[in-house]
Amino acid sequence: MKNAWLAAALVPLVANGAAGADALSVKPRTMADVIAASKSADWRSLDPQNTLYLELPTGRVVIELNPTFAPKHVANIKALVHEHYFDGTAIVRAQDNFVVQWSDPANTRSLGSAQKTLDAEFSRSANELVFTLLPEPDTYAAEVGFVDGFPAAREARTHLAWLVHCYSMVGVGRDNDVDSGNGSELYVVIGQAPRQLDRNVALVGRVVAGMEQLATLRRGTGALGYYEKPEERTAIHSLRLAADVPEAERSHLEIMRTDTHTFADLVESRRNRRDEWYKVPAGRIDVCNVPLVVRPHL
Repeated sequence: MKNAWLAAALVPLVANGAAGADALSVKPRTMADVIAASKSADWRSLDPQNTLYLELPTGRVVIELNPTFAPKHVANIKALVHEHYFDGTAIVRAQDNFVVQWSDPANTRSLGSAQKTLDAEFSRSANELVFTLLPEPDTYAAEVGFVDGFPAAREARTHLAWLVHCYSMVGVGRDNDVDSGNGSELYVVIGQAPRQLDRNVALVGRVVAGMEQLATLRRGTGALGYYEKPEERTAIHSLRLAADVPEAERSHLEIMRTDTHTFADLVESRRNRRDEWYKVPAGRIDVCNVPLVVRPHL
């Protein structure tokens, strides 16, 4: 099993003689301790070719795309972005404890060179994926963990893997037909993880900075959280690929890798909270409660 070391690293320490007693006397590390002790090799920079800047009146939202799981949808989104499809569109929906969604409110814009329909990309082969496994059972999947910093699930019986709907994940809106989503309508999860959507929608990335600008938007009062009046919508100034933005104007961020021992230590620090405030460590963690750490590029 790939990255079996993570599961092993998360097995609680059992005292064994003097050595075990000494180990148990060491103060458990907090997440802040783990991050402070991390090395440069534990971090990766955002790829400008797979990073979007959503510019809102309140500032910038940074989205990391994931072509590993939905290459056709990511390519279509990039085509739309290159041709300025989203500039001047709006956030049209904010449904409490669910999603924020943006699109062309009038639904009249040309898709340009982008495809109108795409084959479903709800899952992919798990083969060749470096999968960092969590030891906890999951309600929705046989196994859960992380692939390239994104929360994911997999199933040995079908040899399939898929991204999962955690807070801040970005997906492609669609109608009933599975090939009806083309990336012209995008949403981000702002509430408790709606995992029932897993394998029913193409997930294309996640917000890595600026999430508060989406999560705190005024909720829509129409059906499914849609805004009933145009003035209630939030205007989108632009949506740009980072590679198309001058270097000096980019958001220089780096993400903690999820395939390292440092990440295993971070997960353990959250599974068993032993900082002073906590009195009863949970001893387990949900895939959507594992912090995916982002920091300014040092």
